[in-house]
Amino acid sequence: MHADLPIGDRIKHYRGGRRQDAVAGLVGISPDYLSQIERGVKVPSVPMLYALAQELGVPVAALLSDQAPETAESADTAEAAVGRALLGYGPARSAPAVASAVLRERVEAAWTSWQTSGTRFTEAAEVLPVLVADVEHAVRAARAGADPAERRAVLRAAADLYCLLRSYLRRTGRLDLATLAADRAMRAAEDADDPLRIAAAQWNLGHVLLAAGQPGEAEELALRAAEQVEGATMPQVERTAMGGALQLVAVVGAARRRRWWEARDRLTQHAAPASRQVPESSNVAWTVFGPTNVALHALSIDMEAGETGEALHTADAIDTGPLPSLEREFTFGLEVAACHSQRRDDAAALLALLGLEATAPEDLARTPLARQLVLTVIRRARAMHARQAEQLAARIGLV
Repeated sequence: MHADLPIGDRIKHYRGGRRQDAVAGLVGISPDYLSQIERGVKVPSVPMLYALAQELGVPVAALLSDQAPETAESADTAEAAVGRALLGYGPARSAPAVASAVLRERVEAAWTSWQTSGTRFTEAAEVLPVLVADVEHAVRAARAGADPAERRAVLRAAADLYCLLRSYLRRTGRLDLATLAADRAMRAAEDADDPLRIAAAQWNLGHVLLAAGQPGEAEELALRAAEQVEGATMPQVERTAMGGALQLVAVVGAARRRRWWEARDRLTQHAAPASRQVPESSNVAWTVFGPTNVALHALSIDMEAGETGEALHTADAIDTGPLPSLEREFTFGLEVAACHSQRRDDAAALLALLGLEATAPEDLARTPLARQLVLTVIRRARAMHARQAEQLAARIGLV
C-alpha cells in the first residue's frame, strides 16, 4: 500500500475484516459516519481519531503517519513485534483485558526462562510479542477501571515485564526500544507506588545508560537511587539487595570511566557488605544480587583494568553454581575467555568459548565480545585451534 494514503483509507486498512457497524458502535458513531470518514467525505475530530486508533489497536500516529501502513510482514522478527506492541499496536480497546494474576504468572515464567535457559532468545521471541501486547492493553484498561487493587497489580506486572524487555531489547541490538522499556518500567512502578519496583526501574535505567556509553550518568543515577532506597518502606532483605544492586551499577560506571580504585573501593565498602546480608537464591527484583555477583564484578574490574593475571586468580575462587542466572554465568565464562585472549593463550580462550557454546549457544552467537574472541583465535592461533575456532564460527553463524 502507498505511504501517502489518506486517513480514511488507513482506518479502513487497519479495520481489516472487522464489520464497519461493529467498529462504529464501539466508538460511539453511526456506521454511515464511519463510512463517510473512510471514504474521505468527513474528517474525524482528534478525540474521534484517538478512539478509532484505540479500537483498531494501533497508535494514533499510524493513522496520521506518512509511512506505509504496517503489514504482517513488518513484524517478521520478535524484536519488530515487541516494538510494535510497545508503540501501541495490540488488542482492540473493547477486547477483554487479561487478569493481573494471569499476567503475573506469565511475566514470572518469562523472567525465569530469560535467566535460566540456554535458548532464551528463541523462547523470548515466542512469548514476548503477545505478552507485551496483553500487558499494554491491561494497563490501559486498568487505568480506566474502578478497581484500585487490580490496577496496582497490573502495573506491578507491567513494571516487571518492562524491566525484562530492557534486557532483551538491549541484547538484540535495539537500545532505542530498551530505553523506551526502561522508561515504561519507571512509569508503571511510580503509578503503582511500589518502592521496590521503583528501585528496580532505576537499576534498569542505569544499565541502559551504561549500554549507551554514559557511565557517569549511570553512576550518578544509581547512587542517588541507592540513597532513596535506604529510606524506603520495604522488607529489609529487599532494601539491602536493591541498595547493593544499585551500588554495583555505580561500580561498573566508575570502572567504565577507568577509575579503578574508586570502583574497587565502592565494591568492597558498599556492595560486598550488603551482599553478605542477602541469601544467594533470593534474586530480588531479578537483579541476581548476592555474594557471587559481587565477586563477578571484582573479576570484571580486573579484566577491564588489564590485570588479567589477577582476574584469572579471582576467577579461580568463584563458584557460579549458586547463581540463579545463566546469563551471569555466561558473562563470567566470557570474561575468563577474554582474559586468556589478552594473555595470548588462544588454546585456553578457545576452551572457554567451547564451554560457553555448550552452556548458552544463543548468547555466544549474539554477544559482540564473544564473536570478536572467536575471530581472534581464528586469526592468531595455531592451525589445529584455528580450525576448531572456524568450526565454532560456522556453528554460531559468524562465517
